[in-house]
Amino acid sequence: MPDASPEYTLSLHPRIAEIDPADWDGCAGGNPFVSHAFLSALEDSGSTGERTGWYPQHAVLRDAAGLLVGCAPCYAKANSYGEYVFDHGWANAYERAGGSYYPKLQVAAPFSPVPGPRLLTRPDHPHALGALAAGLRQAMAAQKCSSIHITFCTRPEWDALGEAGWLQRIGTQFHWTNEGFASFDDFLAKMSSRKRKQIKRERRDAAAQGLTFRALQGGEITPAIWRRFHDFYRNTTDRKWGSAYLHGRFWGLLGERLGERVVLMLAERDGEAVAGALNLWGEDALYGRNWGSTVEVPFLHFELCYYQAIDFAIAHGISRVEAGAQGEHKIQRGYLPVETYSAHWIDHRGLRHAVADFLEQERPAMRAQMAELATLSPFKQDDTCD
Repeated sequence: MPDASPEYTLSLHPRIAEIDPADWDGCAGGNPFVSHAFLSALEDSGSTGERTGWYPQHAVLRDAAGLLVGCAPCYAKANSYGEYVFDHGWANAYERAGGSYYPKLQVAAPFSPVPGPRLLTRPDHPHALGALAAGLRQAMAAQKCSSIHITFCTRPEWDALGEAGWLQRIGTQFHWTNEGFASFDDFLAKMSSRKRKQIKRERRDAAAQGLTFRALQGGEITPAIWRRFHDFYRNTTDRKWGSAYLHGRFWGLLGERLGERVVLMLAERDGEAVAGALNLWGEDALYGRNWGSTVEVPFLHFELCYYQAIDFAIAHGISRVEAGAQGEHKIQRGYLPVETYSAHWIDHRGLRHAVADFLEQERPAMRAQMAELATLSPFKQDDTCD
């Protein structure tokens, strides 16, 4: 990866509103989580900023003529919350040694463990990625930050950053792949008999609780439904984590700005919404994000978050469903392990060496764990009879 060229200049912006949406999205491509619409909805709702400790410092790279050729969703942070690639141990070790780990720079889609591009560049500027990465390192030094963390980036970005000396980390998620299925039953036919019966029983048991399910898109999601969904979201966050990153205003702004790319799976009982699961529709994937419920129903989480998403993907010819972070239980529902990637630049030599040694051991351990998880696949092998 080449160093920054003098023909490029990098600037940081505390509000994405300072950047023209068409210029930004011309680099961002089709991943909704790095779109101008998504990031601006976070800022305008107060979901990023002082309340959550995600301070926008969006990077913009321009060529000598002033054309925006690269950008990155970047944040200054004084904590490590809402990132899903955990560096608390690194921070604690550095603080105990007398260093200051915070502030740091985070290049990410906030609160969203969704793989996708992070160093966004125009396709006709092949050197912009290297210049953008080098410019971020200069910005880190100028702002007296300890490090930069580019989380859930693409494999090509990860490879290029590794060649430039960035520390490389891998993680695991569970994704469902559409093999051209004509129906949900067609998908189930690929599974062993026992797993197929298990999923049918789970779907039947969820529906037997007097629930009906439907998928809403864009304008079909009314302000009243968004208010109800925020109740679901808060029920989940209050019960599991005790704090909510996303402000109630966020949902309506998201629906307005992303339109038909917003897909809400809704469960209703006697005409009242009782649970929901939010998805965003990208170029080739349906991304599952937030979910919540006000009722206790067996297998309702699996139905709304996994099976309804598969139904929608099959009906609309979507290549895969990415159902978020963690969850080995997803394997038995057809979501198989895949690698995720992050890259880290740490300025302090001692901490950098310590983290590099840790990652050298973590990567093969993670891959061995993924190989073991893959053996739990519910799908029939080629030589296996039902």
